[in-house]
Order: sequence, then structure tokens, then C-alpha cells
Amino acid sequence: MKDAGCDIQVCDIMVRKYLPAMRAEMVLRLVQREGISQSDAAKRLGVSRAAISQYLSGKRGESKVELSTELNTLIDQWAHSIAGSDAGITVCDICRCTLKRD
Repeated sequence: MKDAGCDIQVCDIMVRKYLPAMRAEMVLRLVQREGISQSDAAKRLGVSRAAISQYLSGKRGESKVELSTELNTLIDQWAHSIAGSDAGITVCDICRCTLKRD
């Protein structure tokens, strides 16, 4: 099903340009605010602990993206969801929020 403004080119740009920086921010919040260990975060996200360390040190997701208030809220919900709270957001939610700014 196709949403307004949703196509493969938009998704490709989102995944390459925006999502790595947002994922790095989410990992930071997951570890620092939610108190999840790097090892546990790695297990929950299906990545290595080294990947989590790289997100936290800025070696992954290093492109800085300006976060709107709404996007900040979605990233918080994403971290809460990974931590175990049922926030129920999707990448499409984050993409739609990002598209509002551009």
C-alpha cells in the first residue's frame, strides 16, 4: 500500500541519509536514559556490542540531522519500545515526520 509521499526513492533517501543518525540517537537514549547495558541493547537490536559502541562514540550514524520536537518525541518512543515499553511506532512514522520538515 502506498501512502501519500511514499515511494522507493523517498525510502532509499531516508534509510541512507536520516535513519543512521536517528538510530545512533536512539541507541544513546536507550543506553543513557533507559539504563540498558550495551550488551543488552545489542541483543535487543540484533547487532553486535561493537556496533552499539560505535553508535555511542559517533563512528556510526555520524551525519548530524537536526531533530524537530516531534522527531525527538518519536525517537524517545523508539527507545522506550526497544526498552520494553509498548510505544508502537514504525519507520514509516519517523519518515513521515522527517518529510514534514523537508
